[in-house]
Amino acid sequence: MTDTTLAVLGLGFALGARHALEPDHLVAVSTFVSRNKSIARSSLAGTIWGLGHTASLLICGCAVLALRMNIPSGFVGWMETAVAVMLIALGVNSLRLHVHFHTHDGRRHIHFHGHRREELVVHDHRHVFKLGIRSFLVGMLHGLAGSGALMALVTATIPSFLVGLTYILLFGLGSVGGMLILSSLISIPFVLSARRFQMFNYGLQLMTALLSIALGLFWISYGGTQ
Repeated sequence: MTDTTLAVLGLGFALGARHALEPDHLVAVSTFVSRNKSIARSSLAGTIWGLGHTASLLICGCAVLALRMNIPSGFVGWMETAVAVMLIALGVNSLRLHVHFHTHDGRRHIHFHGHRREELVVHDHRHVFKLGIRSFLVGMLHGLAGSGALMALVTATIPSFLVGLTYILLFGLGSVGGMLILSSLISIPFVLSARRFQMFNYGLQLMTALLSIALGLFWISYGGTQ
């Protein structure tokens, strides 16, 4: 294996780690970790996201490298739109503020409030299994949306199937490691505020949910996540 090949493979790992910093990736994973009360659990969500992302890249990569085919631009465009819709859905799902109509002194008005801590324990549907499945599927969708640019780079610069597959694996490993670290860091303010500052915690969760919705709407309006 030549020095040039080794340099390209090393670049793949570095680009994978940087890839975790993409805005749609960060926002999507933030909606997962915003409801967690554990940094370890948030790290797990980020890691599983990276595995799902790598899985979809490997599937596309094997097809591209084995058949020397190109991924249709229309397919990538549809996947980017799907990511935008997914961001909106994640934001809506993570909203824990409820709207209630009340009547006081003959006047009807709206109350906004979040769940109390004990309610969150009773209604916590994001246990490890469901969190893992959701993170993996979201990661796969992100991988499909970004597969076009990566596969074009691989097929243009790496003629060997084995080297190309290794490049994709290293890229995926970099994205797994990058997202593991980032999800851990992102979870810190949520975990700390959940213990003593619940109203601040609700505010962070609301901000994260609204940011996810806004980013999804923006990319639908202005075309694409890449």
